[in-house]
Amino acid sequence: MFDTVVIATDGSGSAQRAVEAALDLAGKFDATVHALYVVDEGEVESTPDDVRDVLERALATTGGRALSFVREAATSDGETDADVVTAVREGEPAEEIQAYAEDVEADLIATGTRGRHGEHAFLLGSVAEEIVRHAPMPVLSVRQLEGEANPEREAV
Repeated sequence: MFDTVVIATDGSGSAQRAVEAALDLAGKFDATVHALYVVDEGEVESTPDDVRDVLERALATTGGRALSFVREAATSDGETDADVVTAVREGEPAEEIQAYAEDVEADLIATGTRGRHGEHAFLLGSVAEEIVRHAPMPVLSVRQLEGEANPEREAV
């Protein structure tokens, strides 16, 4: 049923739960996992020039950590539970996630409901909401459980 699963991650606590759920599902179907981190160009462009390079390096570091978390979670028991392909794209996150999922012919997109800017969203983060509304394939949105650490404080 699921041959290819795209996990959209930003390294937040909510994304970590989505990673765990998606890897479990992918393992049951022996699916290939694509872990995707998107550098939000809008966030970079709206940053003052004098700190833009620092922000870009910080986002690259965050992306590397987020993708490493997916690879490590997939091999946590010493054996690879799923094939993991990692990718970084730049652009508007929801659009890039959907385009990537279409490019790899994904059967499912998995995402957390709230990302690094989660406190500004009511039920779904704006990226998750956009994906749920417009993606042409099923979307697994995994919310952070009440009482779990704040995703911004516990980011990978």
